[in-house]
Amino acid sequence: MNDIFARNESKVQSYARSFPVVFNRALGTELWDAQGRRYLDFLAGAGSLNYGHNNPVLKRALIDYIESDAITHSLDLHTAAKEKFLEAFQEIILAPRGLDYVVQFTGPTGTNAVEAALKLARKATGRTNVIFFTNGFHGVSSGALAVTGNEYFRRAAGMPLMGGTSMPYDGYMGDEMDTIAYLDRMLADRSSGIDMPAAVIVETVQGEGGLNAARCKWLRRLQSLCNERGIVFIVDDIQAGCGRTGTFFSFEPAGIKPDMVTLSKSLSGYGLPFSVVLIKRSLDMWKPAEHNGTFRGNNHAFVTATAALEHYWRTPDFAEEVAEKSEHLRHRLETMIERFSPDLIKVKGRGMMQGILCADPKRAAAITANAFRHGLIIERAGPEDEVIKCLMPLTTSYEILDEGLDILENALEEECVRSGGRCEGNRASAA
Repeated sequence: MNDIFARNESKVQSYARSFPVVFNRALGTELWDAQGRRYLDFLAGAGSLNYGHNNPVLKRALIDYIESDAITHSLDLHTAAKEKFLEAFQEIILAPRGLDYVVQFTGPTGTNAVEAALKLARKATGRTNVIFFTNGFHGVSSGALAVTGNEYFRRAAGMPLMGGTSMPYDGYMGDEMDTIAYLDRMLADRSSGIDMPAAVIVETVQGEGGLNAARCKWLRRLQSLCNERGIVFIVDDIQAGCGRTGTFFSFEPAGIKPDMVTLSKSLSGYGLPFSVVLIKRSLDMWKPAEHNGTFRGNNHAFVTATAALEHYWRTPDFAEEVAEKSEHLRHRLETMIERFSPDLIKVKGRGMMQGILCADPKRAAAITANAFRHGLIIERAGPEDEVIKCLMPLTTSYEILDEGLDILENALEEECVRSGGRCEGNRASAA
């Protein structure tokens, strides 16, 4: 591989260390490197490519738009592309779900959307503290890091991180511990040492934190607690949203309506930078330009986002397809758990963001490295990177889904043999 990357790129690079080849072509769930070798992509831009690489519907819309010499960059000026996105988002996503939000276009990263949501919650309430949860991940800028649990990322800030208080996520203390009752008691006690928060921020499925999935009842109780105490309830749907769990918003099965929602990653549908905060109208207290950003008017992203909404979300068909694939994925992973126990402990996650918890994080690293040697790009998550995480495009065909899972199972078997394990059980057959 050309040493230009080692010589001229910062040591901060991460994914390139796990997948050290030069990629130059992609389509759907497939990638090819500069030597023409084919890989299956079960990483999908860390969830930014829910509709696959170079999705033909989105690509056609983008090409037509560019060739018409339409607006590319617009700050927050009104454009035809933004108008069409807002209309489609209101008609296809918000109205059918009974959600009445205004849309704030932030800077292009998910972190920027989180920063905007936290700032607005503090402005609206006059309070500063924010409750976040163990293993939560919300970004790597200082404000987002202050509500992120991971020590590795927090330490990189190089300064004290203030304004956040960590509380145990659903299941963090075991099934017997009622973490909502614990939080409620801490907020009720004026001697608990916790300042009354401006906001609570939560992921319904903790993507980077290890695919921990909150129960619907827990989420409903969390929102009720926030409503009773006048706390802004923020759902970070940056990775779990845009269909990743089977519904457009990950919180839909719980029947809740957050005060704010952050969206990014697959919002553009094409891997183009695009982030928003959805805000209940009563909380939209911004003054002009109090939170701005040069690249909050990415019209190319508006175009592909609109095409994705029109093509995939106008009817329930796509969501139903994702739900069916999710069940197939869970079945395949559960079969692997049965076969390779006790090295593998359980399936984690929900929808098309599921994975397998390994007893030994080093074994998880060896398995994913072996899978890459056999042509599968798949990452790890969790506090010790102990969860092997499936994050393939939602449009992945059953044939390619099973091909990738076969590679993963073969990698598990080879690692089992290498380490002297018995690898009991029958090999899974693709349904």
